This record gives sequence, C-alpha cells and structure tokens, in this order.
Amino acid sequence: MPELPEVEVVRRGLDRWAAHRTVADVEVLHPRAVRRHAAGAQDFAHRLTGHRIGTPRRRGKYLWLPLEDTDQSVLAHLGMSGQLLVQPHSAPDEKHLRIRIRFSDGLGTELRFVDQRTFGGLSLHDNTPEGLPDVIAHIARDPLDPLFDEEVFHQALRRKRSTIKRALLDQSLISGVGNIYADEALWRARLHYDRPTSTFTRPRTLELLGHVRDVMNAALAVGGTSFDSLYVNVNGESGYFDRSLDAYGREGLPCRRCGTPVRRRPWMNRSSYYCPRCQRPPRVSS
Repeated sequence: MPELPEVEVVRRGLDRWAAHRTVADVEVLHPRAVRRHAAGAQDFAHRLTGHRIGTPRRRGKYLWLPLEDTDQSVLAHLGMSGQLLVQPHSAPDEKHLRIRIRFSDGLGTELRFVDQRTFGGLSLHDNTPEGLPDVIAHIARDPLDPLFDEEVFHQALRRKRSTIKRALLDQSLISGVGNIYADEALWRARLHYDRPTSTFTRPRTLELLGHVRDVMNAALAVGGTSFDSLYVNVNGESGYFDRSLDAYGREGLPCRRCGTPVRRRPWMNRSSYYCPRCQRPPRVSS
C-alpha cells in the first residue's frame, strides 16, 4: 500500500489541480469503488454534486477532500492500486476507471479514481471537530506533522511491550509508516526489526524518529516509491525512490554500509529486509 510519502505526493497534486473547484456531476462506474459509502453509489454522487472541494488533507496514509460548505469529507482509500488522476476531458478512459468527478468550471479537466484491484474506493463521512473524517479519528499523528508529540510517542512505545517494527506499523501509535519505510528507517538506525520496544531509551527513540523523518523526506523529494507503476501521482507519473532504497527489496545485494548481503525474512505475512551485521538480532533471554 502507499505510505506517507506517496500519499503526500498525491495530496499536493490534488491541492494544485482539484482544490476549490465545484463538483458538477459524479459518475460511479463500479459499485465496489463506493462500497464504504453505506448509502450506495447514487447517494454518494448526489451528496457530492454541487459542493466545492476544499484543501486536500492527509494524516499518515489517509487522504481526504473536505467539502468547503459542509461538515463532511470525501475519504480516499487508495488500497493496493488506487490512483487519483486529474485528466483532460478528452483523455481516453483508463481500463480500470471506477469513478469520474467533473467540475463546473472551464478548466477542461476532471478527477478520476482508477483502481485495478478494486481494493480502494471513495466514501463520504462526517467530520470530527478536529476536521478528520470520523472513521479515522483514532489514527495517530504522523512524524512529519508539526504537532507530533515525541515524548508521548516514546512513552507509548515503552508501554507497548511489543517489537519495534510492529510498533512503527501501528497506526494508532504513529501513522504513515508502512513496511518499506519501516525497513529503511531501521536500517539507517542499525536496529533489528524484532528489538523489544521496552528497551528503547529516549535518545534512541528520538534518533529513530529522526531516521523515519529523513527517509520520508528523501522519498518525498523524488515523488515516492513506485515498483510496478500502480502508484502514480495525479499526472500519472511514477516516483523513483526505489532507486535509493538501502534495505527493502535488496535481498542478497551487499549492504551499502558494510557489504554484508542483505537478508529477507517472512514477517507478519510480509517481508523484512535487514543487514545481519549492522542490525544484529536482539539477544534471547535464557
């Protein structure tokens, strides 16, 4: 799934090309694309039509479009392959086009939701007083959020009684970090993914957070990570941070720091990539 950098790239594109435009009509081409909108496709289209899209917002991996004249927002679930594309009216329909949103201005472009695997979708939700769609009110702030509280995170980490990669992927603890950037940050911090969170000192936590932010900002600078062209920005362009990855996807290749071959291990129905020399496993208590 897209992680914080990929979703932020899309958010910035929507801010430039879709914000402050009024919806003229909505066409739902596949019912699964609005399955999280309980009232169905017709209701989704009706409720969105005539409203003006505000400034797109993001928390962690979650992206939404506030409606300026209501207390509701359109939440975008990108899933494994969802794309939000701003296309000219004249552009041919994509093979997996699921939703089309046309605007009432004369700019000649429309917003399209394209999703090959139909795991994603759009849905309309009431906002909390903080301005989040109510269904994601439990999601923690992400490490690039100016209001992210490092001390609160550290104390929660110590109480978690888990392992560090599990904690990094817990969106109620810290949002936006997924499998790729967790492996990358842990490699930079020389930490094994199974290190117990109870062993973290405050300086160690702050150091890890610094690496998380650094790797995310580096990915943002080059448009995120695209492996199979499913993730693209609103103009259909792929990111290329995959060329700079130090751990993820590099099984058998030499560690860029010490030369030891990078290993891959099955982990929670996913994979963890790490250097066995730089990121030594925690000692098992006897």
